[in-house]
Amino acid sequence: MEQNLIIYNTLTRQKELFKPLHAPNVGMYVCGPTVYGDPHLGHARPAITFDILFRYLKHLGYKVRYVRNITDVGHLEHDADEGDDKIEKKARLEQLEPMEIAQYYTNRYHAAMDALNVLPPSIEPHATGHIIEQEELVKEILKNGYAYESNGSIYFDVEKYDKEHKYGILSGRNLTDMINNSRELQGVGEKKNQVDFALWKKAQPEHIMRWSSPWSVGFPGWHCECTAMGRKYLGSHFDIHGGGMDLIFPHHECEIAQAVASQGDQMVHYWMHNNMITINGQKMGKSLGNFITLEQFFTGNHASLTQAYTPMTIRFFILSAHYRGTVDFSNEALEAAQKGYERLMNAFDDLERVPVSSHCDVETDKFVKAFRQRCYDAMNDDLQTPLVISYLFEACHLLNTLLDHKAEICADCLKELGDAMKLFAFDLLGLKNEKGDNNVAREEAYGKVVDMVLDLRAKAKADKDWTTSDKIRDALAAAGFEVKDTKDGVTWKLNK
Repeated sequence: MEQNLIIYNTLTRQKELFKPLHAPNVGMYVCGPTVYGDPHLGHARPAITFDILFRYLKHLGYKVRYVRNITDVGHLEHDADEGDDKIEKKARLEQLEPMEIAQYYTNRYHAAMDALNVLPPSIEPHATGHIIEQEELVKEILKNGYAYESNGSIYFDVEKYDKEHKYGILSGRNLTDMINNSRELQGVGEKKNQVDFALWKKAQPEHIMRWSSPWSVGFPGWHCECTAMGRKYLGSHFDIHGGGMDLIFPHHECEIAQAVASQGDQMVHYWMHNNMITINGQKMGKSLGNFITLEQFFTGNHASLTQAYTPMTIRFFILSAHYRGTVDFSNEALEAAQKGYERLMNAFDDLERVPVSSHCDVETDKFVKAFRQRCYDAMNDDLQTPLVISYLFEACHLLNTLLDHKAEICADCLKELGDAMKLFAFDLLGLKNEKGDNNVAREEAYGKVVDMVLDLRAKAKADKDWTTSDKIRDALAAAGFEVKDTKDGVTWKLNK
């Protein structure tokens, strides 16, 4: 059955049917990290959100070119046009080259994404590798009359642009209000208006990262890179631009203005934004100093954490909320995610043990036949991953019912159920069974030992030696093995 994907477009503030501009090809650009520190939970959310979209589009048969950039120049403190470059400041503190800092944290970001089972993008361009393209963009905007030079820096003339095209269409902000608010700030310095943003900044003598340009030795404004690189790799019109909600203004608003000012129309058809991770209701981020790095989650080495959490627990936690809803961090929420994830993984072990019947009972047949499309319907409705997870839990419940001999399933339906569960849990939600990371040979070896011990327990029970039988069961439990006596014999699993 053909699936119709509906996504929420931030630009139109409504859900829309996804229709690629050049099907079966899809162009998708997502804002990546500014690499001046370790990746944290706030970085994981957009990466996982758009990984889900990437996986699903490919599953639907589209040829997706996914571009996710690395910002390694031009992103000044507080997202402003003044102050230190975030990477350069870190380089001075560490007494390293800026590119050493950028490379180190890029490697750290990649390692964290790999642990979270986030697929790599098709192209990962760096801002420093596209200075020429950014200069060309600035030249086009200047030529079309939407920018001006001031002391060797180039600024975007927001007021002039607004008269002809309207600035603020993505964020819903009104320019008059923005100008009135900005007048409270002390002076505008080089700018005509405080709201004007830098396209090119003249470098101060102490600024390390600098390039020649027709206007000055300097560096590009932060907003230029995504417009320039998006156009280079996806063309002047492409399907999807994504990122965190905190980028709607000013970053993505400025991107729209740059595209229209340079080429006369918008580049992007659908704008998609994930919501924030919060701690006590406040956005998690480096600038606020309230972030927890992914490595700290994986090791448990942070004062706010009561334990370590595996990468898949983190992924499950993020997918348990819709991408446009907020996710508030707490140990309780993560512990619930851990239990949910483990329950789901245990269900895949249970699939192997389900007794097969010659036929299905009515309810089981009905559930299995509807299950796959219900999951598709949830994904098609703006990537409702929490709904998919709830349907997977319904499947877990059915498996438990089958194992208790309170329902019946035929071989074909069991295969369909297992295949559909694996498709949505592993291929589309991108979860993986962390238990499977262990040494297989070692698991087989201890499995044989446990079976041998359980044989001794069975002999003790047959001899009515209840003391020995209970002693063996309790010793196994203490070691992390859960032993169950069922109608079909004894089963066990490791809960560690």
